[in-house]
Amino acid sequence: MFENLTSKFEEIFSSLKKAPSLNEAQVDEGLRKIRQALLEADVALPVAKELIKNIKPKAIGQEIIRSTTPGQMIVKVVFDEVVKILGDTKSELNLNAVPPVCLMLVGLQGSGKTTTAAKLAKYLEKN
Repeated sequence: MFENLTSKFEEIFSSLKKAPSLNEAQVDEGLRKIRQALLEADVALPVAKELIKNIKPKAIGQEIIRSTTPGQMIVKVVFDEVVKILGDTKSELNLNAVPPVCLMLVGLQGSGKTTTAAKLAKYLEKN
């Protein structure tokens, strides 16, 4: 799932990065492709809509830093918004409960539940 989404994002961003300047139509087309890629990756429609809604004004109104291209700025805006939606604050794992403590890992096939369980086990073993 993530490999497919990553490859689609790379494809979208590579076409945007090549452009020396971007107009609103190009940004809209890129955002349409991003939304389509998110929906194909089973991202909930309200989440995809919210992400696009937050990206568009920032991508169009973004002041370009001299050392970057407009396409690179779009990548940064998208990255910042994805981080904001996923959660940009770190929260500690608190297992101060009466043992045994149960954790539930939920996700689609291929989303990393087993890998996360292994990483969690290693973390708990060390601490």
